[in-house]
Amino acid sequence: MTDFTYETVLSALDDHGVRTITLNRPDSLNAMNRQLIDDVAKAFEDANADPKTKAMIFTGAGKAFCAGDDRREHVHPETEEEARDLVLAIQRATHAITLGPKPVVGAINGWAVGGGFEWAINCDFPVWAESAKGFFPEVSLNLFVTGAVTSLLPALVGLNKAREMLTFGDRYAAQELGEIGLAWKVVPDADLMTTAQETAHRLAALPVLSVRAMKRVLNSAAVPDINKALNLETEATIAGFMDPETTRLLQQF
Repeated sequence: MTDFTYETVLSALDDHGVRTITLNRPDSLNAMNRQLIDDVAKAFEDANADPKTKAMIFTGAGKAFCAGDDRREHVHPETEEEARDLVLAIQRATHAITLGPKPVVGAINGWAVGGGFEWAINCDFPVWAESAKGFFPEVSLNLFVTGAVTSLLPALVGLNKAREMLTFGDRYAAQELGEIGLAWKVVPDADLMTTAQETAHRLAALPVLSVRAMKRVLNSAAVPDINKALNLETEATIAGFMDPETTRLLQQF
């Protein structure tokens, strides 16, 4: 079987062992509802378990990679149990992307906001289109980030820049993200998918054992606190959901 089927995500394997996983809610700028979150986690888990898949490309259909939380479909958790279930679903996707064994090339188009920015950072080789932009609105909404970015981001850009990006929620163009080391490559919009495919094909052509070992060991050595970060983020995000001020700020956003 070469393709898997999900409600909000496309997953297709080519003849070179490269699987392209595409967020497929273009009318909503691929904003995150619960179905999309669950589908992303399942799509990457299935791809990691598929022996024919050697490398992956992660991208978004239409004008954006992922515009963050879908405000139109947002269901605010009413209990801590509901909040924990939602946050763990988000972190499950990061486990599959970042801690899964197979390399992931990001093809980041348009906006990457909040959780979408996290997913872009979760990729091993994030290629950004020149027109793409990213930011974290969470702190301004009385919430917290997920996706292990409290560990990954300082490792990529340094602690001071990570503080700035996560606290103030400023918007960053792809060029600056390339300059600070968050974007692996920044390319003209028309070249985005070609560059991502070329990179994924190079990865798929390498020996499987050594590629997977490199991803595993680099993550363990460069970001040794990644699991600790995931756990701490989960608790901080749940606390944010439980604060009534968060609901008010989300409604105004």
